[in-house]
Amino acid sequence: MKAKRIAILGSTGSIGRQALEVIAGRAELSACALAAGGNWKLLAEQARAFGPQVVAIADEAAADELKGLLPRGTKLLAGPDAMTRLVREARADILLSAVVGSAGLEPTLAGIECGSTLAIANKETLVMAGQIVIRAAREAGVTVLPVDSEHSAIFQCLAAGRRSEVRRVVITASGGALRDRDAQSCAQATVEEALDHPTWSMGRKITIDSATLMNKALEVVEAHWLFDLPAEQIEVLLHPESVLHSYVEFVDGSVIAQLARPDMTMPIAYAFSYPERAERRVPALDLPSLGRLTFSSLEGRFARAVNLGYEAIRRGGAAGAVLSSANEAAVEAFVEGAIPFGRIVPIVEETLNKAKPITEVTLESLLAADAWARQQVRDQAEANKLKADC
Repeated sequence: MKAKRIAILGSTGSIGRQALEVIAGRAELSACALAAGGNWKLLAEQARAFGPQVVAIADEAAADELKGLLPRGTKLLAGPDAMTRLVREARADILLSAVVGSAGLEPTLAGIECGSTLAIANKETLVMAGQIVIRAAREAGVTVLPVDSEHSAIFQCLAAGRRSEVRRVVITASGGALRDRDAQSCAQATVEEALDHPTWSMGRKITIDSATLMNKALEVVEAHWLFDLPAEQIEVLLHPESVLHSYVEFVDGSVIAQLARPDMTMPIAYAFSYPERAERRVPALDLPSLGRLTFSSLEGRFARAVNLGYEAIRRGGAAGAVLSSANEAAVEAFVEGAIPFGRIVPIVEETLNKAKPITEVTLESLLAADAWARQQVRDQAEANKLKADC
């Protein structure tokens, strides 16, 4: 059987590394293309291990270091548009979009043009431009497979019934590293504290999003586009154990839930093997050892963050792009020490409230909204820094 050729955008990140773990040793899968931002050392190691047809790196200076370390026959692309060129050159069977932020948008659209099945681990692409991406995928007959654990869970649960029979979907949230701390304590949390997630091992940006619960705001918008659901049919609950990832309630009262250990290789492997399930040697889910699973409604700062996702759906237009980009910029500002943790969500909210509606959703208008939101956050972060220095 011919191996599925997989291109990975963001191969040196958390999802990308775990995707390569899934591919390793599986004859039915091959990594034909790998792309990274600037981690040339790890990209070189990955290229030597998997022998891809082509690799891409956004940092042109890093490309000079990488060039002599690639295996013979592997082509190197470099520069800000290198990922998009890689997608068009590789023409993979499956494109895994695991790059953080809006950088994944144009390569994803290129993947649709090439007819690659999309495995989406990049929340921001759909939050920013779900209307364009999903429409383009449908018109091209391209399958879109969610890789986020929560959306993979919904996708699997929906196999139990027709979309018209869905009453609601419920996404669970771990609450992140700061879930047991009060609002005042959280407001001054350090980067290290926000990154100390109790159950998941993820990249820096998504881990901080988990601590603010902005990841769930983004996931609400993502679910809206992936499953063609109105905001009223999407709910979020706190579930600290991170075992039940999502559930779907049907109109007859039946509830179908997807449970698994908190391990991202499961939804990655499911997307790579779909529509089949590949047998994997993984530890069994031991419910008796857990004792109990707990759930609670969102309150306080958690509810404030997630409500921004519902607001972005309600506003439509470029609101998703503003939400995603403002959050990305605010997280960067926090990591750089320009704003405290407690200002991330308020700054995102203020930016969303300032945004003007657009009359036409196009790639250009979304990119303009993206740039505007980032500048708004940078201005607020600079003002905050000047105030703190006074």
